[in-house]
Amino acid sequence: MESFFSFLEKRVDDCTSLLCVGLDPHLDDLPEPTAAAALTFSLNLVKQTAPYAAAFKPNAAFFEQFGAEGWDALKQVIAAIAAESARMGSMIPVILDAKRGDIASTAEAYARSAFETLGAHCVTLNPYLGKDSIDPFIVEREKGVFLLCKTSNPGAADLQDLTVDDGRLTTDHNPLSVVNGPRSLYEHVASLAQQWNTKNNIGLVVGATQPEALMRIRLAAPGLWFLAPGVGAQGGDLDAALKAGLRRDGKGILFPVSRGISRAASPAKAAAELRDEILGLQYMLRR
Repeated sequence: MESFFSFLEKRVDDCTSLLCVGLDPHLDDLPEPTAAAALTFSLNLVKQTAPYAAAFKPNAAFFEQFGAEGWDALKQVIAAIAAESARMGSMIPVILDAKRGDIASTAEAYARSAFETLGAHCVTLNPYLGKDSIDPFIVEREKGVFLLCKTSNPGAADLQDLTVDDGRLTTDHNPLSVVNGPRSLYEHVASLAQQWNTKNNIGLVVGATQPEALMRIRLAAPGLWFLAPGVGAQGGDLDAALKAGLRRDGKGILFPVSRGISRAASPAKAAAELRDEILGLQYMLRR
């Protein structure tokens, strides 16, 4: 039976790419601070980069800031991606970057908003509230989630790097985790996600700026897909991230890039070059 990640893998094969194009209409990049300008900005990126995109990742916040008009613009962007997919004969998944996190009827409402109202295929979630906060989003195997696991912001260590030892948290860090010994909270999250992924529709967000964490999380979750932001403006090393995060089949990691593409003189050329750079590094790693 089809699942979100089987759809994604088909697209990866169709476009020979692990590039995820971020749609983040920063106010500084718009001619005027309006929803209409954000829509034009995003539609141009979709049109130019669709041939090279394994997925698109619109950031909900940059649309929500414009209120109801921004929400409508986001819906139009997702519809345009669907139309471009139909034109090319290859479904390009839409990952809504919303970082939702709640329980019960509230989580159910968030899921309806992302999947039914907006038409996204996948959404980013904060797993801090546990499995029941994830469940409403993964009822249908065709809809997916990426759970925040190891992020690249400075404050991430406040919680994510804490050590889990028999259910107790300490601040003693073990440099090399072992299967049955102390490990970081982010590794614990990765292991839980691997267990919860019974429908092949759960992945993890892991910063590409931290190859050591990528490697450890790959050991904890050998089968999951990673969404690995940080290449480009944040200075992530693409080669190191690929070495640490690729699965044995040469897949399993998406690299979302927004400003590195949208602020280029030619977004199409920038996307093509990034796609080709990733391909070249993949080829070298598999030799």
